Amino acid sequence: MFTGIIQSTGNLKNEGDTSIIEVLDNNFEMNIGDSIAVDGICLTVKEIYQNSFSVDVSEETLKKTTLGKNYSSRKIVNLEPALRISDRLGGHIVSGHVDGLGEVVGIEKLDKSWLLSVKWQNPTYSKYIVNKGSICVNGISLTIASHKNDGEIFSIAIIPHTWINTNLQFLSQGQIVNLEADALIKYVEKLLFSKDKNNLNSKSNEITPAWLKENGWNN
Repeated sequence: MFTGIIQSTGNLKNEGDTSIIEVLDNNFEMNIGDSIAVDGICLTVKEIYQNSFSVDVSEETLKKTTLGKNYSSRKIVNLEPALRISDRLGGHIVSGHVDGLGEVVGIEKLDKSWLLSVKWQNPTYSKYIVNKGSICVNGISLTIASHKNDGEIFSIAIIPHTWINTNLQFLSQGQIVNLEADALIKYVEKLLFSKDKNNLNSKSNEITPAWLKENGWNN
């Protein structure tokens, strides 16, 4: 589990099903077997070297994330170690399981921030986009500023600290990013729209005053 608060960046080099990551922060601590989010992808530390570490990458991960893309040069990635129980939850709950990819469709420099616009490659996930809701972009916990086309395209405001300390500063229009929707929205969706297996008499998933009263809501 992660929070989407990036603690370091690294240089990524793919070598088949193994990725070597050179950490760009000497204070970044890790151990073999630790979970680490690399651009929002939960991976396991395989080996640790003097200033880098390696992770194994499965075929499924290569297929569904940016790690499967071919890069002509080394790529800067965002890094975050797994959440400790004693840590502050500065962002939002992030699982490190990428839902889908997004295409950068706009980058606008404002007076005090940047406005980044992203389009889901699979519009099915657009239902998870709500104004002021959370979204994870390349492992970064961000807040949705606006959206259109029912959430297929959304914009997020990036403050200077986030821009400078993550790989967002290297993005350009047309590039692909990893996206993970807010897990809480997906749990709520599951509870509201799945069939109630414990109530064999349930004929509808619609929330009505009668349904609320039947399930203990008294007003």
